[in-house]
Order: sequence, then C-alpha cells, then structure tokens
Amino acid sequence: MDHQVKRQLGLIFGFVFVDLLGYSLILPLLPYYAETFGATMTLVGLLGTSNALAQLVAAPVIGRLSDRYGRRPLLIFSIAGTVLSFLILGLARTLPILFLSRVLDGLLGGNIALARATITDITDEKSRSRGLGIIGAAFGLGFIIGPAMGGFLSRFGYNVPALVAAGLSLINLVAVVLWLPETLRSKPERSDPGQPRAAFSLHALREALSRPCMGPLLRVFLFYSLAFTLFQSNFALFTKERLGLDAQATSFVLTYVGLLSVLVQGIAIGKLTDRFRERPLILVSAAILAVSLLLWAFVPNVTSLLVILAPIALAAGVLNVALTSQLTKSVYRDEVGGTLGLSASLQTLAQIVAPGLGGAMLQALGTWSVGFLGGLIMLGALVVIRRRVLTVSESDMVSCSAGA
Repeated sequence: MDHQVKRQLGLIFGFVFVDLLGYSLILPLLPYYAETFGATMTLVGLLGTSNALAQLVAAPVIGRLSDRYGRRPLLIFSIAGTVLSFLILGLARTLPILFLSRVLDGLLGGNIALARATITDITDEKSRSRGLGIIGAAFGLGFIIGPAMGGFLSRFGYNVPALVAAGLSLINLVAVVLWLPETLRSKPERSDPGQPRAAFSLHALREALSRPCMGPLLRVFLFYSLAFTLFQSNFALFTKERLGLDAQATSFVLTYVGLLSVLVQGIAIGKLTDRFRERPLILVSAAILAVSLLLWAFVPNVTSLLVILAPIALAAGVLNVALTSQLTKSVYRDEVGGTLGLSASLQTLAQIVAPGLGGAMLQALGTWSVGFLGGLIMLGALVVIRRRVLTVSESDMVSCSAGA
C-alpha cells in the first residue's frame, strides 16, 4: 500500500472507531433509559427492532446513492443523521421521541456500509481483505471502551451518554468534511454491453440474490449473520443461566471477546489473506465456526467458555472480512456500494430475527439450544459454500465484476 492509501485507511479506522464508540456508549443503557419513561420490556425490545427495520430499508438505498453520487457526500449526510438522532435521544422527554431517535438513526445511518465501500475504492484485490479487517478491529476496540465509558457517564443521567455520543459523531462529521477526499473513481464500462445497468430500486437489489456470483455469497452472509447474531444477542443470558455469571463478570468476558476481535481483525486477517486465497478461507472459517458454536452450546464452566471463544472470534472475523471482500469482487465497481448496503440489510434482518428467536429457545428448550441452532445454520452455510461458492472459477468472477 502506498502512503496515501495508508493515510486514508487510518482516517477510516478512526472514523469507524469513533462511530462504534458512540454507538456502544448508549447501547447497554438504552433499556434502563427507556424504563424511566415507563417502557415495558416488550417496548424496550421494539426500540431495537424499529432501528433494525429502518436500517433494513435504508442501507441498500444509501449504498446505491453512494455508487451514483460518491461516498463522501453520503458519508456526510449519514453522519449528520447520526448526530441528529443522538441529540434527539439525549433530549427526549417522552417514549415516542425515543422511538423517533432510533428510527431516524436507522434510516440515515449507513456509516459502516459506506466505510466498507470507501475501503473497496482505495484498495486493490490483494490488499482489500487487510483493509476491510481494520473495520473489525475498530469494532472490537470501540466495544471494549464504549460500554465501560457509558456506564461511568450514566451516573450523571442516562441521557448524558447519548449527548456525549452526539459530540463524538460531530467530531466524525468535521473530520470527514475536512480530511476525507472522495474515493469513488470514474466508473468503467461494463465488459458485457448487453448487460443492463442495475436499476436504482429495491427490486433490483432483491434480484441480486439470484445472480450467479453474488447470490451464493449473499446467502452465505445471511447464514453467517443469523448464526453469529444468535450467539451475540443471547450471550449474556446464556452466561447468566448456564454459568451463573453476574453482569460484572459477563462484562469482563465481553471485554475479552473485544480484545480477541481486535487481534484477529487487526493482525491475523492480514497475515492469513497474504498466504491463502479468500474462498478456501471462507470454507475453513465457516467449518470452524460451525464446530465452535456446537461446542459452545455445551460448555460446562467459565474456563471452557474462554477457550471456545477464541476459535469463534477467529472464524467469525475471518469469515466476515473474506465474504465482504469476495462480494466487492463479484460485482461491477458501480454496484459496490449497493451490494454492501444489501449485505448490511441482511445483517440487520438477522438482528431482527435472532434475539427474539434465541430468547424463546433458551426459555423453551434450554441453554444448549441457541449454540446448537447456530452450529446447524453454519452447516447449511457450508453446503452452499461447497456447492455454489467454490465452484465459481476465477474467470467467472472476472466476468461478473469488470473493473472491480
């Protein structure tokens, strides 16, 4: 990588870190904040669902707009929306205003998908996985610091973390305006003149699932998102019910997970993608994740849990980055933003389905059920990888993604 690319990647790392720091400041406190307005547990859950549903609709649209008008203006628009939503959250005095802030954040906040598209613009195929890995590292670092910082600030009021998050987002907005240049290069001509340009519509995005190169990758991404979100969203409840951990002990375990994520996505992924091709990495990491989730379902003690979390973090980090990199290589350059927006929507769909499903299974079947289902889902992903992903040749990928 040349100096300019490294500088831009550093800016994007800082942007994603600050963005996730702001988000993780308020995420653990949102239920307590909502309860001060008389929200029931059902309404607290609907707060998260409303945000996810808004993202599901808006993320592909924001991505497509960035393909047409550039990454920088859409990033500015998206971050400004995040600032506004956090301000509304911090100044809210009624429950409907809380819902308004979360829906607004979902509709206008396509920050992470746009950051991935920006990295795709400035990296070549060889360095793309390493570049995308910095987003995972920023995620891990943000989730190490944010919850602890939010817990400290909440002593001054549950709205204070939201206002601090608005301030952090404002810093991001100023930084992007001042220092981040437009990265979307001129669009190349498509190699197949008979192939129509993708229409700017949600219908065209849905049709992407049926495309021969991109479709199987998106299906694997959906399987991965469902399995890993089942793990993430029900982890605290699992540790409480199965291992008897209190909130403080669980937070220490989550800090350990965040550290693993930083090590995997900040260091290990770059070394792995330098030595191995991405599609075999997808196969191996999916297999490791399937086995690890099945083992997680039956861990007998905290020591076993800490051991099994290492391969889960490694496999999930590698799989996420390798899939994202392959997605950007399976489409034309002027479709990258929309495609990453679609993958973000699939991830959001998993975030809508998995928490409620996992909670119901824990209550009805027992603590083993969530990890067992996650492992079965990843076994399904392995079938798709073997039959539909590994069978696509390099020449087929080139024909799918002229200029990518």
